[in-house]
Amino acid sequence: MDSEEEAMLRAIGLRSIDDLFADIPASVRTDGIDIPGGLSEQEVVRHVTSLLRKNRSAETMPTFLGAGLYDHFVPASVRAIASRAEFYTAYTPYQAELSQGILQTLWEYQSFVCELTGMDAANTSMYDGSTALGEAALMAHRITGKKEIVIPRALHWEKRKVLESYTVGPGLDVVEVPFDPEAGTMDLAALKKAVGDDTAAVYVENPNFFGRFQEDLADIRSIAPSVLIVGANPLALAVTTAPGDLGADIVIGEGQPLGNAVNYGGPLVGIFSCREEHVRKMPGRVIGLTRDAEDRRAFCMTLQTREQHIRRERAMSNICTNETLMAVSSAAYVGVLGANGLRRLALENIRRAKQLAERIDPLENFEAPLFPGGHFNEFVVRCEVPYARVHKALLAAGVHGGLPLTSRFPELGEAALFATTEVHTEADYERLLEAMERVR
Repeated sequence: MDSEEEAMLRAIGLRSIDDLFADIPASVRTDGIDIPGGLSEQEVVRHVTSLLRKNRSAETMPTFLGAGLYDHFVPASVRAIASRAEFYTAYTPYQAELSQGILQTLWEYQSFVCELTGMDAANTSMYDGSTALGEAALMAHRITGKKEIVIPRALHWEKRKVLESYTVGPGLDVVEVPFDPEAGTMDLAALKKAVGDDTAAVYVENPNFFGRFQEDLADIRSIAPSVLIVGANPLALAVTTAPGDLGADIVIGEGQPLGNAVNYGGPLVGIFSCREEHVRKMPGRVIGLTRDAEDRRAFCMTLQTREQHIRRERAMSNICTNETLMAVSSAAYVGVLGANGLRRLALENIRRAKQLAERIDPLENFEAPLFPGGHFNEFVVRCEVPYARVHKALLAAGVHGGLPLTSRFPELGEAALFATTEVHTEADYERLLEAMERVR
């Protein structure tokens, strides 16, 4: 009787295992990998735990790194809700109307996003804030037929790379507008020169990459010839004027600050919303509220613009899933904190950024904030010594400093972006300031 291996080889028409790998050049083959013998479950747990002890978390090492992802306190109730079995395995419901619970949750998530952004409609999420920007650029192109996307120089370089990847297919051009060297916000005079007859959209962030509030969105709206895309920190929207009230056509953002942990940078959730007249050009899915055959309240998948649901050539995007679990967490977080809770938290983060900058500024070798005006969460610190040396000294003192900016924004000199949130204690601040004082 053939062995199981022989039967399998015969079924696929081969004589030996070597025939199975005949397409792999002999020069790159190995005689196997030297893997040690297996361990018991208890031994594996002990070994992995010893490896994890080498990590330094934000609990033991104060972290002042932001630049798009922020360490906020997430109430236990949010985690309890998101961890329920009906949510925890959330994915695209292909028989959507059978899943009323998740549809209601996503509908409420969309409602929260619309209320914060001032938009008429929101989808059930994108991968992250960067892909939301890429999709917004494509959407602006679909709306206008034009091929230039105007963006700020003060933009995270990784976000720009994602945008550039998205624009290759349709052949869109990305035009960069410098920031005002005194204010750190978009230079409006340069913006006027950058926009033209082929501008599909102007993209601006509020707060921007440097943490500065872009306080002239209404002026930017008057300059932008067509679609205005606003990128926002959703937590900041609790205290700022909604972009929709200032004329934005599309509002996007990274939803991580709303109830999701930093988790080494993921998973994330992209916020995406727009005006009603543009809904059919929007990527993703939209959940709607309706009545069923017995006149009971019911939720349904109202709009599905991905290629799995409509003819491929008519699809708004080929993005093949969303971040439902993260959206559930965001909905729970907003629901738990409520409007007043979000406002208090946002104001607290504004206050903390201001006060930490004021405490750093008197230190020898440091200037903070580099740009005057209102900041949210973070601010730029300029150093009179190489920031690489500062960062190394902070790490040695058990503090993770800000994001180095010198190589990406050489016009700022030796600089870094420092972020602070409600999770930092007075002891964390003292530890940071004492370490910075010792830098020479």
